[in-house]
Amino acid sequence: MPRLSFSAILAGLLSLGAAMGAAADSGITGELGLGLGYQPHDPTGSSYDTVPLPYMDLEWGDVSLSTDDGLTWSAFKGNGLSVGPYVNYLQGRNSDGKLRGLRDVRDMADIGGFIEYAPDDFWRLFATLGQAVGGAGGQGGLLGKLGGEIGYPLGMGIIGSNELTLHFADDRQANTFYGVSSKDSLASGIDRYNAGGGLQNFTLSQSFQFPLGDNWSLVASASWIRLANSAADSSIVRDRGEVNQGQVQTAISYKF
Repeated sequence: MPRLSFSAILAGLLSLGAAMGAAADSGITGELGLGLGYQPHDPTGSSYDTVPLPYMDLEWGDVSLSTDDGLTWSAFKGNGLSVGPYVNYLQGRNSDGKLRGLRDVRDMADIGGFIEYAPDDFWRLFATLGQAVGGAGGQGGLLGKLGGEIGYPLGMGIIGSNELTLHFADDRQANTFYGVSSKDSLASGIDRYNAGGGLQNFTLSQSFQFPLGDNWSLVASASWIRLANSAADSSIVRDRGEVNQGQVQTAISYKF
């Protein structure tokens, strides 16, 4: 697992300070931070990695940039309803360790559209439909999300929130991470498998934001991920992965 040295953390905090100053001068509002995550190496849950993570929740007019939702533009916005396009990052897979012999999956862009209903700051419903692009031959496909989030004050400035998200994919996208071709089966020893489309997993997240003073906050979240249908039945998951997965993230953020 990668480790961050003190000098790397210091450099990150200095860069964060410079970025906050530039953002404030440009009229961008929101939160920007730096943190760490402990999360599955890939969607099959074959292993876990500790990785540095940016924390972003920024707005510039009708354009938003967040760690979870990527870059979005609310082309239509009114009465709590927002509709528009988005671009997000889809992490790939290095097939090493338990997955040695399977083909790598490139990092890809997730490009599509979203609809969100958020009549106030404490709850929202959302749906997305996109296309994963930039993968190697046969990789990528349609994917989507459907979910809801509710927030609530806990006193002393602490804010909590819960989110439930359902993740979907078509056959091609499902096979990108969960399928095993005949060639991959011979190289890895994992049984051949052809994944189908539909619901891939549901994720339940619990998050907290703790005020630290002078616009600084500590953000922490924990998520439970449950694979479903063809994803849960994948031979990769049965032999090397986990149906039930978890991840935790924490970050220091600044609001401006």
